[in-house]
Amino acid sequence: MEEALHDMPLFRDFAGLSWNSSTPDESTILRFCHLLETHKLAEQILKIVTDLLVGKKLLLRTGNIADATLIAAPSSTKNSTKSRDPEMH
Repeated sequence: MEEALHDMPLFRDFAGLSWNSSTPDESTILRFCHLLETHKLAEQILKIVTDLLVGKKLLLRTGNIADATLIAAPSSTKNSTKSRDPEMH
């Protein structure tokens, strides 16, 4: 989570962090999560958010976030000659 808050502007905006503020470390985030669990606040927050979304005729569902990172890799050899394309570098 610490890395995501540092790298993703959308997460920083959602958390109310500016680029000038420091990012909470993993132990701070974990302590916050434990407080939410201890006081059963996560369920209450989720219900409030769900009610707000339902009121706007929106739907909340689970999903995944994919990180599309470009890496250097050799060109494919899955062609008829089993050789690399010299133009692909």
